[in-house]
Amino acid sequence: MIRPRRFALAVLFTLTVAGCTLPGSSAAGTDTTPTPARPASAGPAQPGPLVVSTSTSTVYPAHCQATDNNEEPDPTCTPGALNPAVTQATIGSTICKSGWTATIRPPTSYTNKIKAEAIAAYGDYAGTAMGNYELDHLISLEIGGSPTAVANLWPEKGEHNDKDPVENAAKRAVCSGQMSLADVQQQIATNWVALGHKLGVTGIPAT
Repeated sequence: MIRPRRFALAVLFTLTVAGCTLPGSSAAGTDTTPTPARPASAGPAQPGPLVVSTSTSTVYPAHCQATDNNEEPDPTCTPGALNPAVTQATIGSTICKSGWTATIRPPTSYTNKIKAEAIAAYGDYAGTAMGNYELDHLISLEIGGSPTAVANLWPEKGEHNDKDPVENAAKRAVCSGQMSLADVQQQIATNWVALGHKLGVTGIPAT
């Protein structure tokens, strides 16, 4: 006959070997410390660092969708890309030097290919005349955007580019030391309208 104490030990041994656990106990090697609750997000996820690119590929993503009434490009297709020649240390000899951007602007023989593919990729533009859109550098050349990378080019709707005065104000902010180059580049890539209002630009869409 098995004595009660021996029987209890036998049952505990059997459960342990079988990988079972008794109420209130834990399996060997398993952390049962309660996982702290994740704090509520303070806002939308911030975009990652911008890519430096000298790409001259004319291959555009298959499908893109502009946002905010076509004021902002698709962030997946057109996240923005940077010119490696422009850094905070070189702004004096690059973007802040009069006439410098004219020396790096790509020829129309290149940009027209991009523009045709971009209009096709942004599906709601299908069948629209190329002249109704401007192939825009999301991060403009005057604040260090890549001249040729597809990731920095998109077909902006309209004959008049509301973004131009924002780009000019952004350049002045960098060259005067009001804002750093990196901050201006990230903000114009994320939301150029918001940057424009921050810099006091008038005549642009409401945020």
